[in-house]
Amino acid sequence: MGRYVGPKCRQCRREGLKLMLKGARCETAKCPIERQWRNFPPGQHSWRRSRGSEYSLRLREKQKVKRYYGVFEGQFMKYFSAAQKASGNTGAILLGTLERRFDNVVYKLGLAPSRAGARVAIAHGHFRVNGRRCNIPGYLVRVGDKITVKDSDKSRKLVRGHLEELGEPQLQNWMKLDMVKLEGEVIALPTREDVMIPVEENRIVELCSR
Repeated sequence: MGRYVGPKCRQCRREGLKLMLKGARCETAKCPIERQWRNFPPGQHSWRRSRGSEYSLRLREKQKVKRYYGVFEGQFMKYFSAAQKASGNTGAILLGTLERRFDNVVYKLGLAPSRAGARVAIAHGHFRVNGRRCNIPGYLVRVGDKITVKDSDKSRKLVRGHLEELGEPQLQNWMKLDMVKLEGEVIALPTREDVMIPVEENRIVELCSR
């Protein structure tokens, strides 16, 4: 199944919260979640939907995380399989792994307007990891990795434009950014507390373990 290319706001409405899929627009009054007359699930009979079964509640949690990080089903299950084999809380490890994705790090550093925008910029070769070209959005960063912008006027202009539009980012404790050099660094591994989306990871583990 290919990537969803329909209205992004429709996904936020389905999950009932902001998934930050459209960058700065999600912080404005144009966001459907902010509008009372649009703040309901899409579909003709959305008002008739009940709370749902246990399976549907678990599925919604998984879909919420997949849409938030922009990953396919196959990618998600690979992350879950790796988290299951690791020692520790499976749900926390899964979310921590998704936080380490290169596109998520670029977005949280404020170098891209959204995760989707970060994926496009990474695929076009605008960023470097430890001085080497990396065009894989799913690359998992490690402690000590330095994320820099390609040494070209086009790349720097693109990134500075995003920083001017979005403003100085509110960085989490596991990363830092040099605004002058446009250089970010991973100084620690993300923890469960660094995951901004409200999610019950235990429900995801219950669903995927069946």
